[in-house]
Amino acid sequence: MDTNLALLLLLAPFAGFLINVFLGKKLGHNGAGYLGTAAVVVSFIVTLVFFMNINGTGKAVELKLFDWISIKNFKIEFGFLLDQLSVLWLMFVTGIGSLIHLYSISYMHDDENMHKFFAYLNLFVFFMISLVMGSNLLVMFIGWEGVGLCSYLLIGFWYKNQDYNDAAKKAFIMNRIGDLGLLIGIFILASLFSTLNFAEMKAMILGGTQSGNTVWLAAAALALFIGACGKSAQIPLYTWLPDAMAGPTPVSALIHAATMVTAGIFMVTRLHFLFDLAPVVQDVIAVVGAFTALLAATIGLVQNDIKKVLAYSTVSQLGLMFLALGMGAYEVAVFHVITHAFFKACLFLGSGSVIHALHGEQDMRNMGGLRKAMPITFITMLVSSLAISGIFPLAGFWSKDEILMVAFHGNISLWVIGSIASIMTAFYMFRLMYLTFFNDFRGTDEQKHHLHESPGLITFPLIVLGILAAIGGLISLPGNSWLNHYLAPLFAEKQHEAHHLGSTEYMLMAVATIGALIGIGYAYAKYIKQRQLPETDENISGFNKVLYNKYYVDEAYELLFVKPINVLSRFFRDYVEAAVSGFVFGLAKVTSEVGYQGKKLQNGNVGFYLFAFVLGVCAIISYVFLAK
Repeated sequence: MDTNLALLLLLAPFAGFLINVFLGKKLGHNGAGYLGTAAVVVSFIVTLVFFMNINGTGKAVELKLFDWISIKNFKIEFGFLLDQLSVLWLMFVTGIGSLIHLYSISYMHDDENMHKFFAYLNLFVFFMISLVMGSNLLVMFIGWEGVGLCSYLLIGFWYKNQDYNDAAKKAFIMNRIGDLGLLIGIFILASLFSTLNFAEMKAMILGGTQSGNTVWLAAAALALFIGACGKSAQIPLYTWLPDAMAGPTPVSALIHAATMVTAGIFMVTRLHFLFDLAPVVQDVIAVVGAFTALLAATIGLVQNDIKKVLAYSTVSQLGLMFLALGMGAYEVAVFHVITHAFFKACLFLGSGSVIHALHGEQDMRNMGGLRKAMPITFITMLVSSLAISGIFPLAGFWSKDEILMVAFHGNISLWVIGSIASIMTAFYMFRLMYLTFFNDFRGTDEQKHHLHESPGLITFPLIVLGILAAIGGLISLPGNSWLNHYLAPLFAEKQHEAHHLGSTEYMLMAVATIGALIGIGYAYAKYIKQRQLPETDENISGFNKVLYNKYYVDEAYELLFVKPINVLSRFFRDYVEAAVSGFVFGLAKVTSEVGYQGKKLQNGNVGFYLFAFVLGVCAIISYVFLAK
């Protein structure tokens, strides 16, 4: 029964992918859209069944389908693990995925390749489920690479625009760099454990059989974290994510905010028993996460593309999650993953609603005054902006404050960095809100004439996600955390100690809330009271120009890596390949010439053939007898 349900959970989106590939055009736009949505809804319903079962019994379900690889003492099974962590992840992957599929029916309605879009979305959900359900690192790796492929396909979905193609290639290549680290980590673990099964590796580590391999275990953990940096956009492999906004907005919401980019957090949490043995690597994770949060937040302060602001916000929030992971607070990181999925998906879909109403306009300098024309979009985005800013009692308040609380007790310097990033988050999110929804409309008269609220298929997911952004924090309240209790079996050997609310904790919450209000208040003073507008691209100067150009990191990568690799490639093409080709073609010419001259001997003269035969016989006889 469990096996059949697990296969249904996995294969329903794949079936949707196949049907849309082969029959999508015949189904028409609505048919393709509703089919793709129904496929993900089926997976969500099955996930609910597993969730209620595990929440009630606390027992994980491990399914072995068949033996995959067996070489001497190394054995890999193709199987699935449905435990507290994987089912929780599947809940928001399939749940939010269903809402975003529904949203896409209206958003992508006029696109000529709508069936292809839903095919790609379904394929992504299939690979994401594979990643989450895998019982070992190799099955996870299949899903890991699959979601990278789908990300590439969807970022470059509008392939007639070369900039979008370049963004897709950038995302694909930077993720491959991270994946090299992931593969190295997998190879090290395979060598140490002779298995890649999560349960077996955990049992060996807890049993002390690998106590003498701490250096190699730390090397494996560091290599795996490099893979996580690529997938979850951390320093130095973060620059692909803002460019990934080239894809349709539903893609940004599903893949580049709520699901795929959290794969790195999932992998580290899944292998927490490994990372707990490498405290130096955990310190690296915490530092990288904190500085990524700050770096991305500073860049978000001055961006004018509404989706780019949300993209840098995503990178920053992912950094906070890694800060929690580096502190060993895995439950806290998972908590913020969930709340972030709610409010960030809502914000991306809300930005898509705005872009839809303005016929493709993404520059906030050409918006303004939309709150009356788009009340549902405005209210849901306002709730989500308050949530991500950490305003009580919304979801982000509880999860973000818990991360900062963990950082305060673990490393005050990182708490300061995280707090500054959070204040900046409040400022740039309300900068976005004020520029988009307040003051006078700054677009064209034609855009103003056609301003309207988005259709129900767009606003319904916004309302659901807005509600979740408001109440999602209830799953882990201080002193009464359902989430911690639910995840307890996973971290039984070393569960993060929950901080009880004392004077220090109340002080930290007050500081975080006051900081958020300062950020919101400064944005209000600047963009509402003073009615300032962002500078034009030509007039940006000083440090703002550095921030607007993202610290020139892309230019530095271009100078340090891309251009030298291009020079090296041209050298190999023009000289090395030319030399090799000359050698190979030279051999071909010699062979051809020998053949050409040799064929002259085949002239059809029988007498000549007999003469050659006699010479050959004489040579053989001479060799046999004279050699002796």
